Amino acid sequence: MVSFETLGSRIIAGFAGGQIVVTESTVWGVIIAACIAAAGIFLGSGLRTVPRGKQIAAELIVEWIYQYTRENMGKENEKFAPYIGSLFAFILCGSLLGLLGLRPVTADLNVTFALSGMTFILIQFMGIRRLGVRGRLAEMMDPYPVVLPIKLLEEITLPISLSLRLFGNILGGMIIVELWMALMEYLSSFVSDIPFLRAVTVLPLNGFFDMFEPVIQTYIFTMLTMVFLTTAMAGITSKGNVK
Repeated sequence: MVSFETLGSRIIAGFAGGQIVVTESTVWGVIIAACIAAAGIFLGSGLRTVPRGKQIAAELIVEWIYQYTRENMGKENEKFAPYIGSLFAFILCGSLLGLLGLRPVTADLNVTFALSGMTFILIQFMGIRRLGVRGRLAEMMDPYPVVLPIKLLEEITLPISLSLRLFGNILGGMIIVELWMALMEYLSSFVSDIPFLRAVTVLPLNGFFDMFEPVIQTYIFTMLTMVFLTTAMAGITSKGNVK
């Protein structure tokens, strides 16, 4: 029988009488971030004029990230490539933990909300920096001032929708796989004490929910980040009031 308690992030340690806790997602999130940083330092060390070995792989990765950013944000905004690349790598690695039999960190709402919160802060900061406070307000009151409350609500719900989309899809995949494995274990019991159907029939689900789905959700999250960030910095280009 499936225990849905196992779908939650396990608490590893607690402090201050349980008011402050360190969860499984926190631990793996730190490990993933450290591994990505270590990989970046390793690939970026010892660079030469004529690339070879690991430098070739590093340049291919960096060029892909910059090209990905330019295609969706324009060449003038390619400076956001390091952030987009870091976001892409963390979400992808965190979502692929299911391949190792671990709980993906993106199946934790705290993690996805933190990621979307960083994107939200960056969007607002760059929007004000590029347009100014008056320009940002003018953009949010376009075409009429009466739409300002709606635009404000849209901005507030942005990090919520981003986090829930990623969290829901990854957690939903976990639940489906767990339910299927429980069903296969139950059906196997009619034939043998060994739940052999779990090992055979779950492979297509693992391929979709532990490999294909993480890639798709990572792409969607980073794509929406670039779209919203570009829109916030664009201003009211149609009227020429703000550039």
